Amino acid sequence: MSFMKDFEHLQIQMKDIVSATNNFDPAKVIGRGGFGKVYKGELSLPEGPIMVAFKQLDRRFGQGNIEFWKEIMTLSKYKHENLITLMHYCIDGNEMILVYEYASRGSLDRYLSDANSVTWTQRLRICDGAARGLHFLHDPMETQQRVLHRDIKSANILLDENWTAKLSDFGLSKVGPANQEHTYLISNAIGTLGYCDPLYSELGFLSKESDVYSFGVVLFVVLCGRLCFEYTNGELSNIFVSKWRRCYEQKRLDEIILVGLKEQMDQGSLNSFSAIAYQCVKRTREERPTMAKIVKELEFSLEQQENLDNLAKKVDLDELIRIVDLALPPVSYGARNQLLVFLLEGLFVEDGETWISINMKGEVSKVLSATKCFYGDKLETKNTGPPPMSDTTINTRSRFAQYLWNVYSNRFRVEVNTQFLSPHVTYTIYIVFQHCGHFSAPCYIPFLYKLEEELHYSTSCIAYESHKTWVMTKLYRFTNYHDQRNLNIEFLPPEQIPFNDMLAFQGIEIRPTRNDEDAYEKHKGKIKIHLNLERNLSQDFGYFIK
Repeated sequence: MSFMKDFEHLQIQMKDIVSATNNFDPAKVIGRGGFGKVYKGELSLPEGPIMVAFKQLDRRFGQGNIEFWKEIMTLSKYKHENLITLMHYCIDGNEMILVYEYASRGSLDRYLSDANSVTWTQRLRICDGAARGLHFLHDPMETQQRVLHRDIKSANILLDENWTAKLSDFGLSKVGPANQEHTYLISNAIGTLGYCDPLYSELGFLSKESDVYSFGVVLFVVLCGRLCFEYTNGELSNIFVSKWRRCYEQKRLDEIILVGLKEQMDQGSLNSFSAIAYQCVKRTREERPTMAKIVKELEFSLEQQENLDNLAKKVDLDELIRIVDLALPPVSYGARNQLLVFLLEGLFVEDGETWISINMKGEVSKVLSATKCFYGDKLETKNTGPPPMSDTTINTRSRFAQYLWNVYSNRFRVEVNTQFLSPHVTYTIYIVFQHCGHFSAPCYIPFLYKLEEELHYSTSCIAYESHKTWVMTKLYRFTNYHDQRNLNIEFLPPEQIPFNDMLAFQGIEIRPTRNDEDAYEKHKGKIKIHLNLERNLSQDFGYFIK
């Protein structure tokens, strides 16, 4: 075979392999597959000894010269961080041996069922690496050949000491023309049951989307922590891919996710990961994504998860536990990340009239129900929900069970404490409300207000959209240097109340200042006022607002 000359520089002597494997000592075996046994050994090279893996061809398993040379030709031509590196080969009589870089952690399928040995973040990085390797094979940049792997599965994704994913086992691969939107080959279906594209199995019609289907099965395998098939009494009894598809469609993923893995996940990370996995295993090939899109979605999923992991390193865990332990109703959590997810989404604490959440910097935000902190002689309480027929101009759905109504009619005050707020963080205090009638954000709320210790009232600022249909306006800013601080704010209604103008008050919100300092500019371009962040600004701009 004349083409063999192109690879002569990779050939080594059998005596070197015998020495490295201690004459193929069974104790050196690290794996078995359709090609044969795989041995571990230290190969002595001119540049120094190196640990490698030796794959010994065993023709009894159905593979032979074609698969052997296909592996050499593919891996010598296509080199990528996420493809296993072929280092050497040896032919000695009937013996045919391939020599690879040593992936010290073995294959991915060994770790599927343990959520602690390989965390969700590690699984995302492994999947992202494997996707990059397959994307490289499907869309080569400097060649006119596209490689279709044909046997993508968890057992063929190897892991080095840094948990870097390496696609392996190219003996069954096919080569077709690249730089085309579609590559179709007619071939006898070969692959692993459960992972193999059903259309390829049924029709022998091979395309790059066949690899995409197999990769989608790998993604579900990683999510569910188990292989995609099950044997009973030595016979294949079940393939789970159809069930996994149904669970996604019916929003029942919690039933199949590996126990212990869900508690580690950012919800956004899970959503993007499961969505792309589902698209991969669609029955219709045209609905399956390209590997480029898969890489993009996996990177996005990983980014969201790493944001949560980075947050976990910043926060005071003991303080967050103290907050969550006050939740109503009580919540249970396992992993640290699960506790963070609860707080990122927000929860009620104490008497159910305080809402606590954190941002991605670990800074605590706090919302106090109006019924908890508003005081006055004529304050009316109403339940959250659809308003009475006479009040249909106000949508009063709130996160709290009750709100206060029509407080224009008298002087009232608000008592705010800073319990739970993060130290050394600058906060802004807002009042959250709704106008009745024709008002909409941005709008002006004609109140005068002052801190208890102040001599003069300030004019309230323009309000802008808040949670759902509520609007909010800034009152004060302060830096939280103490464990707890009590603020009393007095409100004075205007001398003349607009006809039929009533308000519903949800409460007081205290949030880190950095999150909203550009809110005026962002409000649909309607308001562009640059404000000094360190002062009570309504005094400066009150005349302008009027």
